[in-house]
Amino acid sequence: MITELAVERVEFTCGHCWYKWSVDYDVQYYRDEDGHEWEYFTRDGQSVSSPYEPQGAPPCPICGRRWVGRLMARRPVPLPPGAAGTPRVRLAGTRAEHRTDRHDAPPLEADAHEQPPQDAATSPGDR
Repeated sequence: MITELAVERVEFTCGHCWYKWSVDYDVQYYRDEDGHEWEYFTRDGQSVSSPYEPQGAPPCPICGRRWVGRLMARRPVPLPPGAAGTPRVRLAGTRAEHRTDRHDAPPLEADAHEQPPQDAATSPGDR
């Protein structure tokens, strides 16, 4: 059973070239039938290892080395159906017929946001 959904913005700082970048991850926390708690990360719809563990750290875009990320911000996503009185709209017809423009919308990529500023001494153009 899913116990929490969130979007987590994770910042990475390369310990070799000191480049900083951030990535948004979708994370699901859930409890299995045995009562064990788990977390499941996706990036751009693809299952990935935790960015907080060495095996899940993405490579630095400048030098390719991997460094564990740190949580910068998070946005919890309410679990349906929500509290009584929560605004919602009942779909008239099938989900495929509802807001058909969403089928053609471009994907919102995990790194499609403003990146952390770089110090002048460590900007990628200076390497």
